[in-house]
Amino acid sequence: MAVGLAPKSVEKTSNKPGVFDIDESSMKTNKVEQVSSFLISLVVMVGLAVGMLFLLFLLQFSWQRPQEMILEVEQIAGRGDNAAGFERDFDPPGADEVEQLQEPALEQTLQMITDAISAVAASMDTIATAAAVSGDGTGQGDSRPPGPEGEGVDGVHRAERWELKFGARDRKGYASQLDAFGIELAAIGGGIKTIDYANNLSKGPKARSGTRDEEKRLVFTYTANNALAQYDKLLLQTAGVPLKERTVLKFIPKPTEDILATAEKAYYLEKRSKDFRVADIAKTIFECRAGKSGKFEWVVLDQRYRNKNPSVK
Repeated sequence: MAVGLAPKSVEKTSNKPGVFDIDESSMKTNKVEQVSSFLISLVVMVGLAVGMLFLLFLLQFSWQRPQEMILEVEQIAGRGDNAAGFERDFDPPGADEVEQLQEPALEQTLQMITDAISAVAASMDTIATAAAVSGDGTGQGDSRPPGPEGEGVDGVHRAERWELKFGARDRKGYASQLDAFGIELAAIGGGIKTIDYANNLSKGPKARSGTRDEEKRLVFTYTANNALAQYDKLLLQTAGVPLKERTVLKFIPKPTEDILATAEKAYYLEKRSKDFRVADIAKTIFECRAGKSGKFEWVVLDQRYRNKNPSVK
């Protein structure tokens, strides 16, 4: 009896990859990826370097808020049109003061006589000294310094202690500086009662007239005949202002005066003392020049003082 044998199953092999098979060739980096990675790394490094440099640039600046400088009203004593002297002449009493000059009681009279006798010697010495020096009688004059009449500290008025310079190369540049700060040229005297002004100097000088009673601004004039003084005359003549036997002046508006006063105070606080004393200043020299922004500005060139203090530079 013949026995049959079952045929063996034939294993079939296939080249098709399975689900969990990994193609290692796809994980290798090619040249494009290498170059792009290098460029990205380079950009990141450059960005970090630029950020560090920008941070160092910011740290160089002082970010403290500047303190606001307050300008106080300047009160300088001046005698005005009064005669110079060593003391002060008495003013006549007004109508409201007459009642206080009535004859006092007997007790008050005796006390006043006693006080008067004790002060006679000092009073006579003062009057004699003033008369001997002045030679104009027994008047005491006015002991206040030159300047507009008023009470205040013993100092030099702005019109006398300030010296203004203009860093201009020609007449047009000089006129532009005057217009930038609202400075008007003017002529007075020569038998003419009015003050004749000229403004709008850089674009075409225009003339106008005013009275002395209306003028309250700070005024300057050149003490020497120089090129800028000649420019003043030419600008006034262009505006049609007569100049024969007249004095040429510059009138400074209040905003410009405040700018100059602020620059003067800042220079004093930086160079001399943190305690500002306007009475110490004898002369402040300014110059008008073009700033970094292209606009004109006032710069203090020098400052001289009345009381020299060796301990202060």
